[in-house]
Amino acid sequence: MANPSITTRDTAELVKDTDNIYQTVVVASKRARQISSTVKEELSNKLAEFASTVDNLEEIFENREQIEISKFYERMPKPTIMAMEEFLEGKVYYRKREEEDK
Repeated sequence: MANPSITTRDTAELVKDTDNIYQTVVVASKRARQISSTVKEELSNKLAEFASTVDNLEEIFENREQIEISKFYERMPKPTIMAMEEFLEGKVYYRKREEEDK
């Protein structure tokens, strides 16, 4: 069975905007970090609602809603995949440092 998170990409398509595969990877990786941070914050906020201030093991129980929220986030596509899709669709804004200096 093939891994669904592995996708073959056309390098010509990846470099059409940047003219440099390394710059494409840097832009996509920075966007992936942003996505990852946002998703992690959302998940933490949702799970914080279920946080218990009681340390008594007898009062800690499985919460179906909490489990479903966690499973939803586990099934989401990886941030790197989401970032690369956004880059290829032209949804990522970036600028080169040399252009900023001018």
